[in-house]
This record gives sequence, structure tokens and C-alpha cells, in this order.
Amino acid sequence: MAGGGHGPGVTYKGVTIHHPKRWHVVTGKGLCAVMWFWVLYRAKQDGPVVLGWRHPWEGHGDHGDHGH
Repeated sequence: MAGGGHGPGVTYKGVTIHHPKRWHVVTGKGLCAVMWFWVLYRAKQDGPVVLGWRHPWEGHGDHGDHGH
């Protein structure tokens, strides 16, 4: 099999799954945290528009009419 022979793993129905290296686990958890921070940040910014509580053209309230 391709990619095999790197220590013990779990074999099920002829397919061997090897355990991930520590850096794979740490990197995966770190990227997962970044993803969730980004999702929650965007939900905070765009949540009312997505849920229909505010129209997207209303803006964020920081653009006055500038004296017009």
C-alpha cells in the first residue's frame, strides 16, 4: 500500500489508518480555532443582515449624511 510502513496503526477491513504526528494535531487544532474565531467575528458583523433584522444597505450607522 502507498504511504504505509510508518509504525502501528488501526486496521479495519484491510485499510490501515496510521496515527497522526503531533504537529498535525496541533496545527489542526490551531487552524480550527482560527476558523471559529473568524466565523464568530463575521456573525457579529453580518448576523443581523443574514437573519433579516437589518437591510444590508443601511450600513453600520457610521456614515452620516455628511451635511447633504
